[in-house]
Amino acid sequence: MNLPASSADAARVDALLARLLVLHPRVIDLSLGRIRRLLDQLGRPHERLPPVFHVTGTNGKGSTCAYLRAMLEAAGRRVHVFTSPHLVRFNERIRLAGELISDGDLAALLEEVEAVNAGEPITFFEIIGAAAFLAFARVPADALVLEVGMGGRLDATNVIARPAASIITPVSLDHMSYLGDTVAAIAREKAGILKPGAFGIIGPQTADAAAVIEKHAASVAAPLRRFGREWTVMPTAAGLRYEGPEWRLDLPAPGLLGRHQYDNAGGALAALEAFDPTLPAAALAAGIAGVQWPARLQRLTQGPLARTLPAGSELWLDGGHNVACAEAVAAELARWPAMPMHLVFAMLDNRDPAAFLRVLAPLSAGLEAVAIPGEHKSWSAEAAAEAACSAGIPAAPAADLGAAMAAITTRSGGSPVRVLICGSLYLAGVVLAENS
Repeated sequence: MNLPASSADAARVDALLARLLVLHPRVIDLSLGRIRRLLDQLGRPHERLPPVFHVTGTNGKGSTCAYLRAMLEAAGRRVHVFTSPHLVRFNERIRLAGELISDGDLAALLEEVEAVNAGEPITFFEIIGAAAFLAFARVPADALVLEVGMGGRLDATNVIARPAASIITPVSLDHMSYLGDTVAAIAREKAGILKPGAFGIIGPQTADAAAVIEKHAASVAAPLRRFGREWTVMPTAAGLRYEGPEWRLDLPAPGLLGRHQYDNAGGALAALEAFDPTLPAAALAAGIAGVQWPARLQRLTQGPLARTLPAGSELWLDGGHNVACAEAVAAELARWPAMPMHLVFAMLDNRDPAAFLRVLAPLSAGLEAVAIPGEHKSWSAEAAAEAACSAGIPAAPAADLGAAMAAITTRSGGSPVRVLICGSLYLAGVVLAENS
């Protein structure tokens, strides 16, 4: 039986992605050699791109990318975007001039890159990055927002010789087995995206991270615009106030929740100010207020999970997965009107669930732990519940998301509750797929 064209293309994409995963080298080593080889074979598409905003950091990369896209598009610019990971569909990673890449175009690209690679070892992220560069070089646009996958110095995206701006959002501990076990070591890897003559836009940093970034910038002659020095952003009664070398702007509050989103919006503003100070303030305002980025303190008001809860309840989703993310979420939740809060939690097994949950423990009445569906690297529900108990949160394992919500509803006795599903972007993707 033949599949409809769209379903057939989606099946082609799934089969291609499965094949490409097999090419992954047995030992993961961050390196630019493989991606440079493949890009050379593809005709060096990374040298035929529109102005690039290259974004790295530990937290806030995706939100910063979302603000950049939203403001540029509000100004009438066509914007390519490359981000990772995806939440529901792989196509979310590649946006061509404002539109998600189609299944048919994605399948054709992956087949082309697979044929050129000819079975050579290459990581999954490297080969999809090469496919994205090929797509971006072929479709006209005014800008490319390019998110680093991991680190920066040896990340597959770090083949851009002269970006319009290199943005480093706050650096904290994450991916320590690859990037180093101190903030300074991780900052050194992130600083590797800074390039001679290209503005480096630096978000709020610890003293250790700032020192490393500034030293590396000086060594490569990258001019810096740093939070708290060359630019500032702060909440106001009406929204936010941004001040930089060219702009003094009063703008609406960010469309994404949390005090940290002011800093993310500020970093995007600083990059755009360095790139084109003639951008109209009305477009900047529209972009900041209208930005969308799923699974960042996103309220879910419809779907089967939301309908499970008692009347008057709130269901929230956040994909943050490290301690700094938990701190940002906790700071925002502490500002909200009091309501009993229960967590639905899952996490990959290469992360520390107890450290994450200790931050949220003072705000949490209980926790239902689940395993991430379809993810073999997930903590089991039982192990995650044990970690929660060690962090001071009463917890129990649940068979799945539905069972977790039912247990919370039963414990609430029909009273309104606030539920936060958290701990993993992979879990967030499942929630968005199942709760549509």
